[in-house]
Amino acid sequence: MDSPLSPLSYQPYLDQLIAFGSVESRKADLLEAKAEYFRLTGEVFEDDKLFELRMASFLDFYLYDRVSPLTSKTPAAEFYEHRLANAPPEESNAFRSFTETVHGLFEVRKLGKGLVRLRELYSGKDFDVTERRHIAGLETGDILEARLIPFGGHLLFSSAFCYHPKVAVKPIKAEVKRRKKKEPQRAPNELVWECARRALNMDRYRQLAVEKIYDFEQKVL
Repeated sequence: MDSPLSPLSYQPYLDQLIAFGSVESRKADLLEAKAEYFRLTGEVFEDDKLFELRMASFLDFYLYDRVSPLTSKTPAAEFYEHRLANAPPEESNAFRSFTETVHGLFEVRKLGKGLVRLRELYSGKDFDVTERRHIAGLETGDILEARLIPFGGHLLFSSAFCYHPKVAVKPIKAEVKRRKKKEPQRAPNELVWECARRALNMDRYRQLAVEKIYDFEQKVL
């Protein structure tokens, strides 16, 4: 039987956090969070190919990143504090992992058996992610938006991804370098969200060249 903090036991803890974050009393805040997320990344509709992935990304944003104006905390931090006072240490440690996620733009450095090595573009830090599944189409050198969750001594992927095409690798890296040098005050997440908008535009405006969509000298649509 898996230990409580085995990577295989991740989902039940997440289900509890999702249930906590979506209770009826939070519905208005949840809707505000969704509007905020759409402003950052572009609004998606049910017939968009990226709809399911974007909804997963929104849920991550709401649970892990967005500080609620009602509580001045993220739902993940709030739930961890609640469980810390009411649960055994092993279980509260599981919920602490949801307050320590790493979100960003990553370059794939290595694909091994059960492992993906990523490099976060802003910090240059490498992360080894435990991943038993084969991720279709993922190759060394690719850039993707992902969220990593520390759990049971491993780093795991959340269910939300945003893949960027190979022709976007060079301009994205150049824009990271430019912002770090010229605009160091800007938060790294600003580029994550902007790239997400560009990925949505690529899917939506097939008549436009991908190079044009990822031209960071042009304002994103």
